[in-house]
Amino acid sequence: MFSEITIKITGEAGQGMQTVGFNLCRLFKKCGFYIFANQDYMSRIRGGNNFFQLRISGVPVYTLRKHSDIIIALDGPSISIHKETLNKEGVIIIDKKKFNIVEEGPFLDVGMYEIAKNLGSEIFINSVAYGFIAGMVNAEENFVTETIKESFNDKGEDIIGKNIAAAKSGYELAMAGIKNDKFHIEVKKTKETMIINGNEAIALGAIRSGCKFYSAYPMTPSTSIMNEIAQHSKQFNIIVEQAEDEIAAINMAIGASFAGARSMTATSGGGFCLMVEGVSLSAMTETPVVIVDAQRPAPATGFPTRTEQADLLFVLSAGHGEFAKAIFSPGSIEEAFYLTMHAFNLSEKYQIPVFIMTDQHLADSYRNIDKLNQNAANVVRSIITKELSKKISVYKRYELNENGISARAIPSWIDDVIYADSDEHTEEGHITEDALMRIKMVEKRMHKKMQALKKEIIKPNIFNLEKAQMVLVGFGSTYGVLRELCEAYPDKFGFIHFSQIWPFPADSIIELLKDKSKVVTVENNATAQLAKLIRMQTGINISNSILKFDGRPFDLDCLADELKVLEKAG
Repeated sequence: MFSEITIKITGEAGQGMQTVGFNLCRLFKKCGFYIFANQDYMSRIRGGNNFFQLRISGVPVYTLRKHSDIIIALDGPSISIHKETLNKEGVIIIDKKKFNIVEEGPFLDVGMYEIAKNLGSEIFINSVAYGFIAGMVNAEENFVTETIKESFNDKGEDIIGKNIAAAKSGYELAMAGIKNDKFHIEVKKTKETMIINGNEAIALGAIRSGCKFYSAYPMTPSTSIMNEIAQHSKQFNIIVEQAEDEIAAINMAIGASFAGARSMTATSGGGFCLMVEGVSLSAMTETPVVIVDAQRPAPATGFPTRTEQADLLFVLSAGHGEFAKAIFSPGSIEEAFYLTMHAFNLSEKYQIPVFIMTDQHLADSYRNIDKLNQNAANVVRSIITKELSKKISVYKRYELNENGISARAIPSWIDDVIYADSDEHTEEGHITEDALMRIKMVEKRMHKKMQALKKEIIKPNIFNLEKAQMVLVGFGSTYGVLRELCEAYPDKFGFIHFSQIWPFPADSIIELLKDKSKVVTVENNATAQLAKLIRMQTGINISNSILKFDGRPFDLDCLADELKVLEKAG
């Protein structure tokens, strides 16, 4: 029996790889296993080659493997594309008759399309394939049926019944025809977990934080945040607005925040380019807003559906002028949820734009995790309450004080007028060109707020630094691969992972690296942007970086191979 299995479902866009993959995720969760799943898809509606890769294990997993044990090919071209990624003892499941395949190889010939047609249509191929894999690994039949019901619960009894029949046909074929038990799993004691991806975690974190206004223009891979919030908008009284473009999206969010609603927007790098002026507007008017940059390869349209970490220095410097901001880069689904909650509180407390940097890999990857702790952070509103507002007759929106944070009133809650302007302004909010007032306002918006923000820096995640011969350093979605590799080679590697990029935890990194001679950054970009940031903030020059910028994430085997090359090079 396998202690770990990697399964890949591949075919043309539109053939239902997601359906098979999601059903398998649910199935293995019911069987008591941990999963890590990710989609690799092209930016087209039909055609091309897509795949859904699923890794299951008896212990929590955080990243992918390079090779698969089982590849189920729903079309002929998938064989040549993915054959080289098959493990030595692995198998490719294919309908040879359907695709006129005569060559020999590591194939398991299964007439899936014929079964689907006999049930009424080839559209049922994904349920046949799902059932076959379930039988192949010897999963319990009642789990197979339960999963189909959950998957198609909104499709009506007829559709549910036909898909159950298709899955059972595939399941029975595998149970009767496969005598080798090398892929069998042993059902474990189930634990209450939830299957969720990074974008869903951000959306749920926003809802839990009291977000009441969300505006965005759809842009992969950020769009599912909007979809998830919209799905729950009626239940939690949230306004979700699909804006005409990203300029409108951020300005709507700033306007809603000015009116008192916690607000958020999300996009990818290309859309964020259009938002940058709005970022400075948020800073000048001291209006809180939370912005998600779900990174993808660039420049221009780049690879719309793939992953990269090349927006780091762009987001860090985004917005003309100098002002306080905070940037988070969650490394796991759990951090995506908790840091989103923290971002809302921090944005409102300091009246600044706060960024959450994610990427396609974290956004679209699924794990089953322990239930999220909704009480991990309280919703802390940093505004003048309605009761206190009634007692205010004279109000200075930008009143100067020791900490740089002026008491924030909500329009219509007080009797006085609230003045806000994108020009430099006085304490009351009136436009000014006075030099001394300019100095005081810059000190307020930049220096005083940054000094306070630095006291709330989240320290980097660390692992095995005392024993490590080499320290790996990363941010964002590289957390999973760093963690698993260092756990696999504890005598060799340790890691430092940044879940907060700005304000940069310079003191922490100086202390952590002071005695380390072998340090390597691991980044999904072409120019070692994290290494540059560390050098700018600490003076520490990290000369070695493992960089991946082909639009694909690091996997455990890929990183291990790269490190072997680096070790040999000395």
